[in-house]
Amino acid sequence: MLKSLFIQNYVLIDSLDIEFANGFSVITGETGAGKSIILGALSLVLGQRADGKSIKKEADRCVIEATFDISLYQLEPFFIANDLEYDARHCILRRELYASGKSRAFVNDSPVGLNVLRSLGTRLIDIHSQHQNLMLGDSRFQLDVVDVLADNEIPLILYRKEFSRYQSLKRDLKELTEKSRQNRQEEDYIRFQLEQLHEARLTDGEQEMLEQEQETLTHAEEIKGALYKITELLSSDEQGGLLQIKEALQTATSLERFYPQAKEMAERLRSAYIDLNDLSSDADSQKEDVEFNPERMVFVEERLNLIYTLQQKHHLNSVAELIVLQEKYTAQLQEIDSYDNQIEALQLQVDTTFKELMQQASVLSEQRKIASLGLARQLVEMIAPLGMPNTRFSVDFKTKSAPDADGIDEICFLFSANKSGDLQPVANTASGGEISRLMLCLKAMIAGATALPAIIFDEVDTGVSGDIANKMGDIMHELGTKMQVMAITHLPQIASKGNAHYYVFKKEENDRTITQIKQMDTEERVIEIARMLSGAALTEASMANARDLLGVD
Repeated sequence: MLKSLFIQNYVLIDSLDIEFANGFSVITGETGAGKSIILGALSLVLGQRADGKSIKKEADRCVIEATFDISLYQLEPFFIANDLEYDARHCILRRELYASGKSRAFVNDSPVGLNVLRSLGTRLIDIHSQHQNLMLGDSRFQLDVVDVLADNEIPLILYRKEFSRYQSLKRDLKELTEKSRQNRQEEDYIRFQLEQLHEARLTDGEQEMLEQEQETLTHAEEIKGALYKITELLSSDEQGGLLQIKEALQTATSLERFYPQAKEMAERLRSAYIDLNDLSSDADSQKEDVEFNPERMVFVEERLNLIYTLQQKHHLNSVAELIVLQEKYTAQLQEIDSYDNQIEALQLQVDTTFKELMQQASVLSEQRKIASLGLARQLVEMIAPLGMPNTRFSVDFKTKSAPDADGIDEICFLFSANKSGDLQPVANTASGGEISRLMLCLKAMIAGATALPAIIFDEVDTGVSGDIANKMGDIMHELGTKMQVMAITHLPQIASKGNAHYYVFKKEENDRTITQIKQMDTEERVIEIARMLSGAALTEASMANARDLLGVD
């Protein structure tokens, strides 16, 4: 329930701090006194978007703070999910608006986004105003009413989960089918490219080896001559390097017996002689292996040209990259070949899910139809005492061409205020006063089913008076025994039913007009209701009538 409301620097309000009672409360005041301003402030602290006109003129900041007792409404999971401190007895919502256009919101002193504030606000108060009567003709609102009375919350959650899965599978199937179509258009191209790459029989590192072999074949004569020269320089019988090193080795060896350092020289010369002798043998052997081979040269050049052509064609720089491309084309063709099986399997999933979805939708539909019969019967019984004894009401069901997030039902509230009149969509046939009474009854039924912490009726009594207003007041009063109910009203019959009565008024202060609200005592209520009965001039008759309505002496 709403325990208190603090407003500072909002429109015509300097500072206002009011506590609210449980049960059924009424709020009255002359037209233009500021009842809607207070309701607007409450809407802001519940998450409604603000504009620059909300802040009182010449003020830098506007603050609105509402305190709730939420101990009976199992909201702790919401606070945990949003990382908020949970205080069941003192849940404080605060909204701060700045002249600069900035806005901040808090729940129990923790800053929150407007979406969190709005989400929590819908769980705390249902504000029903005159413009909301237009919702009665909205098919979505009508469906929500039926679902609430059918207690479809859990079945709807399960259905929507299945519907979401069905939609996801349909998207996957559509994407896969489109991908298959596009890839099949490219299939011939991919197969041709892959065939070329297969025929090339590429191996990693091949290009480097061929390029080196090409260099060798191109300079075969130079290489052969150089190797011959190396052999001659090392192994010539006249001045070869090996002969001179051998002679140096012999000389060093002869010194060993009287010059010890010569032993190390001899070892080094011996090692050099062995290495150079091996090198000479290798050079002599290799010069015999090096020979220009025209046929091999043609093969190497053709092979390299093929590799270069493939690289240029595919904008790649190496054989390794060509091999990766070949593997990619192979995988693409395997995927294309498997599309039919994938599509068939996914289509089966779609069909199976659709069947399950339709079964759940049928259960929802059946529960809605059962609930709609009770809705029609209860609504007619409830509205008959409100000056509409001949009301006929029913819920018309049509099946949608395809299921959506709400199921397969398209419903329409049909209404006639007369026994002989044809049932027509309620938005087309009900007057303003009739819609107000219909909405009051529906709200009472819905509130009983959803157990909202509080509900506020903003002049839903428009277009009614006398005994009908009295009975509307009885409905609100009865609803107040189950929950906190507030009604902003101009009708004394309704105002007299309140357990608590709040009066909104304007007063002049320092050349300014400000809005105030106060809770009335019994005598003040008598005077206010008498004023509502007779206008500005109070009479003994209106005072007596007011006491009679209030049931006081």
